[in-house]
Amino acid sequence: MTPTGPNFPDGLVAHLRAWLGAWPPESPVHIVGWPLRQQPGWDGGRYPVAGVGAGGMVVLSVPPAAAEAVTAASRRVRSIEALAHRLPALVGRPGDNFGQGVFRWSTRPSPLPDAGEWVDATDPRLPAWMGPFNGPVLVAWDAEGRYAAGVGRKRHDDHGQELAVATDSAHRGRGLARRLVAQAARRVLDEGAVPTYLHAPDNLASARVAEAAGFPELGCSVYGLPTAS
Repeated sequence: MTPTGPNFPDGLVAHLRAWLGAWPPESPVHIVGWPLRQQPGWDGGRYPVAGVGAGGMVVLSVPPAAAEAVTAASRRVRSIEALAHRLPALVGRPGDNFGQGVFRWSTRPSPLPDAGEWVDATDPRLPAWMGPFNGPVLVAWDAEGRYAAGVGRKRHDDHGQELAVATDSAHRGRGLARRLVAQAARRVLDEGAVPTYLHAPDNLASARVAEAAGFPELGCSVYGLPTAS
C-alpha cells in the first residue's frame, strides 16, 4: 500500500526518510520509532513527534520508547485525526496539543528577482527570531540599512531545508517575502537539497507567499507537537 498523492522527488524522499525514519507510508497511519525524536533538532530543541501525510496516509515518527503504545493505538483508528487526541499522552506530553499544518516543497522556484543578501545569523542588526538558525540567513534591508524582511533555513539534514520567512510590518505588501523565499529556495537547490515550506492551514498570507514563490499546495500535511526543551 502506497499513498496516492503527488510524486515526491528523490531528494525529498531522502529527507523524509532521514527526518521521520521512513517514507512512503505503508499503512494509513504508519508509526516509526525514530531516535531522532530524542535528539536536538536544527535549533537545539527536541521535537518528540513529527509526521508528514499524503494521499490519505501518514508517516508519524515518535520516540522509540513510545512506538509500541502509539502503534497499538493507531491500529484501532483509521486516520491520524482519530489518533490526535490520544497522542500527546502516549509520548509523555499530556498537556500538549497535536498540531497539523500544510507541507509544501519546490524544485522550481519562481524566477523572481533577488531581494536580499546572505548574512550570519548572529548579525546584531537582525531580529531575535533569526538567531537560532543553523547557517546564514537571507535578509532584505530598508533604505536606512534596517531589517525589512528575512528568511531563515532550518537545515534538518543533508537532503531537506525548511524555509521560514517574516516581514516587518512597515514593509509588508511589497512582495519582499515571496522574492526572498524564491531566492533562498534556489540556494537550497544549488546545495543539493530540497527546500520545504510549512504553514498553518488558516495562514492565508503565508499560503500566498508560498504559491507566489513556487511552492504549490499539493494536498500534503505536516504533524507535530511543540518543541521540548
